[in-house]
Amino acid sequence: MTFLLLPLAGYGLARTGAVPEDAPTLLALLCGIIGPVLLTELSEERAPFRYSSSHLTARTLTGERSVDLNRIATVRLLTTFSYGGPHRTLVVCDAHGVCLGITTKRSRGKLRRAIEKADANAARGFPRPRVSRAARAYLGLAPGRGLVVHTVLAFLLVTTSGSLYVSVALRLAWQ
Repeated sequence: MTFLLLPLAGYGLARTGAVPEDAPTLLALLCGIIGPVLLTELSEERAPFRYSSSHLTARTLTGERSVDLNRIATVRLLTTFSYGGPHRTLVVCDAHGVCLGITTKRSRGKLRRAIEKADANAARGFPRPRVSRAARAYLGLAPGRGLVVHTVLAFLLVTTSGSLYVSVALRLAWQ
């Protein structure tokens, strides 16, 4: 989030004369590209992975993270776009507040089994994890068009917010 707000600080400094007047425009364009990419990559799993019956551990850019699969709190699907098409990451948060972005097939299988187990335990009074419709559809746990709707909405959000961000950055540059 800091990357996206940095151009506003640059604009304030440019108004006081501390930095050149073109600095906020350059910051806005760079931060608009780098910020969203960096935000999505911070908690995404990297090799090596460790699997156990109750935990999923992976190395991320911010260090090693371990999610307790017996105490899943939320699961949501994060979709970004690149030249190769949509890139999907399942963001899993457990009751301890640890979040991990899951991208590999093996990790998705472990997560699917953990959600099925949690749903079965919910019938006996245990708390059920909050899993988004898109995440359920991506894991194959829910029929329907949840994934299509999610992808279309994500694409519209990215294109609209990107256009607005660039227009605000250019508007500030022309003042």
